[in-house]
Amino acid sequence: MDEFRFQITEEMEDERIDKCMSMLIDSLSRSYIQKLIKEEAVFVNNKPVKGSYKVKTDDEVVFCLPEAVEPDIAPENIPLDILYEDNDVIVINKPKGMVVHPAAGHYSGTLVNALMYHCGNSLSGINGCMRPGIVHRIDRDTTGSLIVCKNDKAHSCIAEQLKEHSINRRYWAICHGVLKEEDGIVNKPIGRHPTDRKKMAVNEKGKHAVTHYKVLKRFDKFTLIECVLETGRTHQIRVHMASIGHPLLGDEVYCTQKSPYKLQGQTLHAKILGFKHPSTGEYVEADAPLPEYFTHLLEIL
Repeated sequence: MDEFRFQITEEMEDERIDKCMSMLIDSLSRSYIQKLIKEEAVFVNNKPVKGSYKVKTDDEVVFCLPEAVEPDIAPENIPLDILYEDNDVIVINKPKGMVVHPAAGHYSGTLVNALMYHCGNSLSGINGCMRPGIVHRIDRDTTGSLIVCKNDKAHSCIAEQLKEHSINRRYWAICHGVLKEEDGIVNKPIGRHPTDRKKMAVNEKGKHAVTHYKVLKRFDKFTLIECVLETGRTHQIRVHMASIGHPLLGDEVYCTQKSPYKLQGQTLHAKILGFKHPSTGEYVEADAPLPEYFTHLLEIL
């Protein structure tokens, strides 16, 4: 258990204790500090205080950070749609609604739970016990190809290909509106939304992001497109297509237009995933068939 001890200086006089602590230790969030105070784990001059306490010069603040306890991630017998598998990697066709790895509120029913049952201990450990084998991810409501690594050598190799943008990733999506041009490029940086921290946005201070798209089929009010990622930013296709006025059908985060169809999230499918095999060096490509809801929607359109 880590103990923190510091003395209040004159400059901090009359600041709230929670604000003062967050200024001194930037690795802790304000909400986590407030939780510690509520649990009476923060002492000022040897006495627990409330969050509203205003510090005085020379106050001695002491608190301990409890040791982080990793939740027990259990193997679960969840069926997997396996597109490719060998001793180094496994490519999964992820269904809609499945979270890739455990996180707060999702410790079961994830792809990792299913992989731990299927692969046993044969998963890379580079990303820790919460994300064994996971080298990249796709959103909960995005379907399709996802590569998982069974050992650290394969993990390092695939991670390097992702970093170099040499992995062939092709997504199919249905967007609002009828695109006039046959293809195009969206080259706009993506970062956190300035006011909504749960969303991403085109942001000049964000990271370089490039999406290539081409029209596969036009409908009355929608367009089926294929998107190729040159970079891999969070929500990249969803943010980029919304930024040019063609948000994805069903996207409840980045689309302001209501879907006329009953959908669970965005119509986005990771169809093609091609990579250089970490052991043989040969090119391997997995093609995830479109999910039933997607093909049914195309028939309706």
